[in-house]
Amino acid sequence: QVRLAESGGGLVQAGGSLRLSCVLSGRPFNSYTMGWFRQAPGKEREFAAAISRSGGGTYYADAVKGRFTISRDNAKNTVFLQMNSLQPEDTAVYYCATSGDFFGADSSTKLARYDHWGQGTQVTVSS
Repeated sequence: QVRLAESGGGLVQAGGSLRLSCVLSGRPFNSYTMGWFRQAPGKEREFAAAISRSGGGTYYADAVKGRFTISRDNAKNTVFLQMNSLQPEDTAVYYCATSGDFFGADSSTKLARYDHWGQGTQVTVSS
C-alpha cells in the first residue's frame, strides 16, 4: 500500500522558517519525481516545488523561488521542503506527491501528473 506521510508544519511568525518532511512507503522512492503542492483556504491547490529522481533537478513556483528549497534523501525515502522567509501568504496546507512521469517543466509542475498524495500538513504564518 502506497503511503505518503507529511510532517513539520506549524505556526510561525512572518520571516521565520519551517522544514517539512514527507516519507514514502510502499513504492521504490528513487523511481519517482517528488513534488510539494499547497492549498490556501478558498483557493485551488497549486504547485510549489518538484525534484527529480536523483535530486539533481528541481523546479520552483515563482512565488517561492529563492525562499524554499526542495531536497530528497533516497536512502531514507524522504523528501524535504525547507521554507525560509515565510510570509502570511504562504499559509496553506502543504501536500507531497509522487509522479512517475519524466522530469520536466511541462509535467513535474502540473498537479494532474501526480498520482499519489499525502494527507497534508498545515502551515500558518502570522503577521
